[in-house]
Amino acid sequence: MLRVELRPGAYHDSIVLMLASRRMLDAPGVEAAMAAMATDLNLSMLRDAGLWTASLEDARPDDLILAARGTDAGAAIEAAEAVLAERTPAAGAGPGQVPARTVRTAAQRMAGANIAMISVPGEHAPWSCWDALRAGLNVFCFSDNVSVADEVRLKREALGRGLLFMGPDCGTSILDGVGLGFSNLVPRGPVGIVGASGTGIQQLSCLLAHQGVGVSQAIGVGGRDLSPEVGGLMTRDAIARLDEDPETEVIVVVSKPAQAELEARKPLVPALLAPGVDLTRIALEVGGGSLPPDSEPGGWRGGVDGIFSGGTLRDEAVLIWGSNPRFNAVDYGADEYTRGRAHPMIDNAVRIDAIRRARGLVYLDVVLGRGAHPDPAAELAPALEGRPAVVVLVGVEADPQGLSRQRAAFEAAGARVYLSNSRAARSLLEESEA
Repeated sequence: MLRVELRPGAYHDSIVLMLASRRMLDAPGVEAAMAAMATDLNLSMLRDAGLWTASLEDARPDDLILAARGTDAGAAIEAAEAVLAERTPAAGAGPGQVPARTVRTAAQRMAGANIAMISVPGEHAPWSCWDALRAGLNVFCFSDNVSVADEVRLKREALGRGLLFMGPDCGTSILDGVGLGFSNLVPRGPVGIVGASGTGIQQLSCLLAHQGVGVSQAIGVGGRDLSPEVGGLMTRDAIARLDEDPETEVIVVVSKPAQAELEARKPLVPALLAPGVDLTRIALEVGGGSLPPDSEPGGWRGGVDGIFSGGTLRDEAVLIWGSNPRFNAVDYGADEYTRGRAHPMIDNAVRIDAIRRARGLVYLDVVLGRGAHPDPAAELAPALEGRPAVVVLVGVEADPQGLSRQRAAFEAAGARVYLSNSRAARSLLEESEA
């Protein structure tokens, strides 16, 4: 039995929809189910899952779809409706108060607030960011799909007010030991990081932690900050702040190659990904230690399907693999895959589907830490069983998912596990060329 309901204009946050989808799948007798906005990606997934009907032909991205197949599809729809009907207290709303409708109003009710986290659809994010800046708040903008023009205007406004603007599409920051977005529970230490890459910050900070070296601050600036259009506006400001930070002894800038001139009074190490440059080499140079042993080589000489959640990790692997036709790599955290869906570090559905379609060895990055899926191995490891696989685990033991527990689960499924993305990528290249 297939049941599909289309609800025009009924927008719900991607995290809520992810939870609704899980609740649907838990209903007895359900074979497949999904709660999603009608984006092109989600419509394609509905087709692939056998959850398609002609009623979806004219669906628009702001329409909600509840679809289920099984002996009691109606029970799955009811489970989704129960999740969507749940309400959580609004931030800044005390007993008897009307919930705040703007960031500025919420800030007025929260004494001492100094930062706003913005995670709304990209077309609405600039308004929330303007509201936060004018309320005197630093901004961590997780939202993607924000125009470059808006990014430049927002960053100039922040600089004029002496505020940080982290983003847009900022995945990670660690300020005074407090993680924002996706971040790992790494120790405090002397290394300050400025990153135009969230997973780049996470890989670097974890590789330092494996050497016993901690991080003072990690300031995300958004992936386009060092582009010619933005010109490094926030990167320069972040470097200046770390120059003044007494806990920071060395500064590392993680980004793709950039034309902007970067200067600091303290030692500055550019981690600008390019042929011959990778984050592991930089981490060992800065940390001065060594990393735990890698997995044993597996002798794989066939094709490789890179199924990534981190753009920088994908780019780093591609730089190593070059134009070798045996290697294919897709970043499922890119904007086109996250519009109307939770990021693949939170929701594994898109990557599980990609694993099922893979024909070669599956190369998977799994990023642990705050904000990420609470137990990614529980969903991803079963999908890897019976397949040749390499898993790059980005995390530390203190992360809530437990690095050792995650590693054991993936190894039990037959995967080779690495802590270094570049070493994992290079091992496969060497095997293919042997």
